[in-house]
Amino acid sequence: MTKPFSQGRSAPTFPGLGRIASELHVLRAQSHQARYGAGPLPALPSRLAMTEAVDRLIAALFPRHFGPSGLSGDSVDAFVTFALASALQTLQREVRLELELGSLEAGDGGDPADRSHEIASAFADALPAIRRQLESDIRAAYEGDPAATSLDEVMCCYPGVTAIIRHRLAHELYELGAPMLARIISEIAHSLTGIDIHPGAAIGESFFIDHGTGVVIGETAVIGRGVRLYQGVTLGARRFEVDESGALAKSYLRHPILEDDVIVYAGASILGRITIGRGSIIAGSVWLTHSVPPGSRITQAKIRNDVFHEGGGGI
Repeated sequence: MTKPFSQGRSAPTFPGLGRIASELHVLRAQSHQARYGAGPLPALPSRLAMTEAVDRLIAALFPRHFGPSGLSGDSVDAFVTFALASALQTLQREVRLELELGSLEAGDGGDPADRSHEIASAFADALPAIRRQLESDIRAAYEGDPAATSLDEVMCCYPGVTAIIRHRLAHELYELGAPMLARIISEIAHSLTGIDIHPGAAIGESFFIDHGTGVVIGETAVIGRGVRLYQGVTLGARRFEVDESGALAKSYLRHPILEDDVIVYAGASILGRITIGRGSIIAGSVWLTHSVPPGSRITQAKIRNDVFHEGGGGI
């Protein structure tokens, strides 16, 4: 964390700092002019504020595990009410900053104050449903790992649970129209766990990522109920489309659909808008770019056989 700046503090002496600061000033001015024109610079949403808000939200959802020690009886509800009020107040402020930034970049000049309150209120209303989904994820982790000794251990120790808790919060914000804040939350989870889930990904209940490091789930991925992934799995795009100007196209469907009860083992890459049928098992290190029917068992040997049978195309 950066230490607070104090103009009166003395700094170590290094030659040429004034020149370097001047050059950086010029570069900042050019960047700001290109982004925002000649007007005042907009305030930006704060990653630190969102980190604190998310921690309070998680503590409100699971106060026994992530709240302060010593909570009991009525004090639990009092703490949850306090944590929610504090987190939602921060969230509304950060949503407003994101909306103001978007209005400036779009040049519409709208007033986002009312909309930020609507988003924060709708997000609050969704928290019970998010909690219910997370209960199913936690139980899936416990039931899916023979090394798990208790639900409490899963909640406190498993990186996949850490990631899915934050994803479900981020996804709700993404759906409500605060994609930058949603992405901040997903990157907090990424930093904590090594699991990279875009907040746009739609994930069904009873979802479990075991071990987790290196898992990547793209923006338009759709994951059904009871899906299990292992470390190093990629649900990614096969190629990137471009528009008439040659720039990368945005917001098109490019990531896989995994139907219910699919298992994908370590290091597998499933790429493109393909469908993995219900109950399929994808073995480790498989590179898969075509749909497979329900109940499939896909191994490296099968992929190699299919590719050469088709005359060498596909990989």
